[in-house]
Amino acid sequence: MRALLVANPAATTTSARTRDVLTHALASEMKLEAVTTEYRGHARDLGRRAAEHGIDLVVALGGDGTVNEVVNGLLHNGPDPERLPRLAVVPGGSTNVFARALGLPNDAVEATGALLDALREQRERTVGLGLAAGTPGTEDESVPARWFTFCAGFGFDAGVVGRVEQQRERGKRSTHALYVRQLMRQFWDEPNRRRGAVTLERPGADPVTDLVLSIICNTSPWTYLGNRPIYASPEASFDTALDVLALNRLSTPAVARYATQLLTSTPERGPRGKHAVSLHDLTDFTLHSKVPLPFQMDGDHLGLRTSVRFTGVRRALRVIV
Repeated sequence: MRALLVANPAATTTSARTRDVLTHALASEMKLEAVTTEYRGHARDLGRRAAEHGIDLVVALGGDGTVNEVVNGLLHNGPDPERLPRLAVVPGGSTNVFARALGLPNDAVEATGALLDALREQRERTVGLGLAAGTPGTEDESVPARWFTFCAGFGFDAGVVGRVEQQRERGKRSTHALYVRQLMRQFWDEPNRRRGAVTLERPGADPVTDLVLSIICNTSPWTYLGNRPIYASPEASFDTALDVLALNRLSTPAVARYATQLLTSTPERGPRGKHAVSLHDLTDFTLHSKVPLPFQMDGDHLGLRTSVRFTGVRRALRVIV
């Protein structure tokens, strides 16, 4: 088996020594080339090269951002599960949503052991992914399409992600306390929290208007708070298209209510109420905004957008589990 290991040296929870141990463990089982990423987008370039050169397996060692880049490289020319390399993930980030949603241990060494067992036993599954692109006929139509593995956000939650990224660039560690502080700052600075600027449009249904927050889920849970899974859209799955949780009001009482519901959410019950909109298994829909709003995918802030078109693609990529 020809395999490529793509390792992010800035991954939050792995050291150079850990990466060396994992590399040797994988190399004992396959013909392995190991590459350490050197710039933003490098993992994407490596994934694309692997797809073009007939590599059998690509192992992403890093956080969700590294996985996202590798996936976008693999799918540069579109999904083709039978032809493209398989993907394996060794978690090295602070949250590792995609890896944990696949059922992998949240420890790099344990996950490597699980990966080797899965390869010996030929365990894999084909997962669906989300695709986001600029909407034709809008000022964002030239924005290139990009794949996401577990979630995207347009509006409030993407603003929180952007604030966290700014703090990390200033040297702050990525902790749950940091996210909570930035969430509160985003709330107090949010100009549209009482009447949202976003409209959701989908074929065959009336538009859903005045949305403040819109979370698009490709799987469940949506994220983790430490070891606690948070379920924004409990029905979301790698086997279906996309789910949406949207809120049309973020008053102080509403935030307290929905934050409590998220913290106590379960695989059977997520946020609910008169200001919440939950949609399941959407293949194609668009989010339009009256004003430019923050946009994020897989926890990576991508700047401001006014319109984003989403597509849920079933059976997009084979993954070792």
